[in-house]
Amino acid sequence: MAALAAAMFVPLFITRGVGGFDFWWWMSANVAALVGLAAAQDKEWRSRVLDDLKSRRLFKIAGGLASALALYGVFYAGNLVSRWLFSFAGGGITDVYAFKGAASPLRITLLMLALIGPGEELFWRGFLQRRLELENGPWRGFVLAAAVYTLVHVGSGNLMLVLAAGVCSLFWGLLYLRTRSLLLNMVSHTAWDLLIFVLFPVG
Repeated sequence: MAALAAAMFVPLFITRGVGGFDFWWWMSANVAALVGLAAAQDKEWRSRVLDDLKSRRLFKIAGGLASALALYGVFYAGNLVSRWLFSFAGGGITDVYAFKGAASPLRITLLMLALIGPGEELFWRGFLQRRLELENGPWRGFVLAAAVYTLVHVGSGNLMLVLAAGVCSLFWGLLYLRTRSLLLNMVSHTAWDLLIFVLFPVG
């Protein structure tokens, strides 16, 4: 499944869309397809997701929001430090925001809320990381999943995006490793997406 995810995401980051099928529609389609395949392949995954959604919801939502704010703080500071240290950082960060293209903020927001944020956690952490942990042990599985998530962004040719993906994969991977809550991770990922891309961009 990791190879399939790479085959689906690498062309996306290289081309950023084809015609009217822009980056956000393509990203959403990829995430929906991978979540659907995960659900069809792993019955235990489905039951774990449903069980997680039923318990301690307010605590998990609060934890997700707090962790999103913490990660946003890391990126806010990282933006300032990287621009000071590296001459290429500013251009790389600006190029990340160019992924918005002609998509409206409303469409980006709705897709992030309904599909991209939750769906990425359902697949990357809830399915792929969990499977790799079962096969390789918790810590090795966590590292392998983080590596795959980071490497699929290499096709962008943007070092700042790859570094950002690495930080995010380690953060959310560790969060899932510690809490085992996909709801918490989904809230964290979705809230961070909205903060960094829509509400308070750092670039």
